[in-house]
Amino acid sequence: MRVGLIGTGAISYKHAQAYQNIGYQVTVCTDVNEEAGRKFAIQYGAEFVPTYEEVCRHPKVDYVDLCTFPDFRMQPLRICAEMGKPIQVQKPIATNVGTAREMVDVAAKAGITLGVVSQHRFDDSSIFISQAIQDGRLGKILQADAYVKWYRSPAYYSRPIKGSWDVEGGGALINQAVHQVDVLLWLIGPVKEVFGMWQLAALHKIESEDVVTAMMRYASGATGVLQAATAFWPGYSERIEIHGTKGTAIFTGDKLTTWDVENDQGSPAPVEKEAMSGASDPMAISLTPFERQFRDFGEACKTGRRPLVAGEDGLRALEFVQSVYRSCREGHKVVLG
Repeated sequence: MRVGLIGTGAISYKHAQAYQNIGYQVTVCTDVNEEAGRKFAIQYGAEFVPTYEEVCRHPKVDYVDLCTFPDFRMQPLRICAEMGKPIQVQKPIATNVGTAREMVDVAAKAGITLGVVSQHRFDDSSIFISQAIQDGRLGKILQADAYVKWYRSPAYYSRPIKGSWDVEGGGALINQAVHQVDVLLWLIGPVKEVFGMWQLAALHKIESEDVVTAMMRYASGATGVLQAATAFWPGYSERIEIHGTKGTAIFTGDKLTTWDVENDQGSPAPVEKEAMSGASDPMAISLTPFERQFRDFGEACKTGRRPLVAGEDGLRALEFVQSVYRSCREGHKVVLG
């Protein structure tokens, strides 16, 4: 597959490395910072073009990979819809639910594949737990929690756009913990109601939250807690904890670190102790789940099937995030759709 990449910031380098590893080629790229874009192009053997329109229309691009801030989504998506080209966007899908819904609608009407990068669904731990839950190995799920107690330095937030409502859509929840939100919704199902509390600029000089806690009830009846922060030095590996009537599973970082299941008879759980996490360094993350997601998206583009993480999944995660934000602002429980 030939990929056109829009935005050549830090995460684009992870994408490019993953593409190299699976045999996809970044053929064209662009960035509003021409010097940064040309540097990226030289490193990965891509053609640099001055505008995103040229990437979307380029004859040597099979699909577009959008690695920009989430306030820039509809413009390239509309051109991809016009050209009949698939597009994959970096998480979160957008900064607001209205834009996300429009993205899903435009892609559906044009018949193009829309994906959202949420690579932790492709961790070995997530894949194993997904199947284990389907097989009933944990029994009825009673509680499912996520804890993302990370740290980001003042330098990380040195640009005014970081942690802003307009450009990033918020802080620790939408930018860091949205990965765990997606995994919980995928594994456990939709959330019915939430109650949230936040601290705005608790540590950092930003508009939005760097500490937030939410209680939630899933449509299944299970309950849960979600905590997200970028203010807890030195940063601790994220955890997802799932408790069922037959036992408990815990992932730490990208690994399954606890599997305590009574009278378990299934295949051996891939329990490990050494995990990779972006707890204090955003780039300290494994390439393997990116490679798996990009292969999945490429196959979806070729065959016309739905990718594992489609636009609708990104929309659902954003709806949850925005419901937590609404609860924090208004001080009461919010019922989702």
